[in-house]
Amino acid sequence: MEKRDEELVIRILAEPGNDELRKLMGEHRAYETRLDEFNKRVYLSDQEQVERKRIQKLKLAGRDRIEQILAAHREKEALP
Repeated sequence: MEKRDEELVIRILAEPGNDELRKLMGEHRAYETRLDEFNKRVYLSDQEQVERKRIQKLKLAGRDRIEQILAAHREKEALP
């Protein structure tokens, strides 16, 4: 995440009523941790490979939603 995005996330999370972003950021970190665990292993079973792919998709979907929220806030801040 770019520094500009990180600063925007911090500002948004400081405001009340941003539970969705808070939840998404927590899930994103959890997915990242889980993927790191898989990536450290030399061999993954078929089931683990499927789980890794599932987590990657969930992480990407969450990231897309985070980007939508950030874009909406950027647009709102740009309005006079």
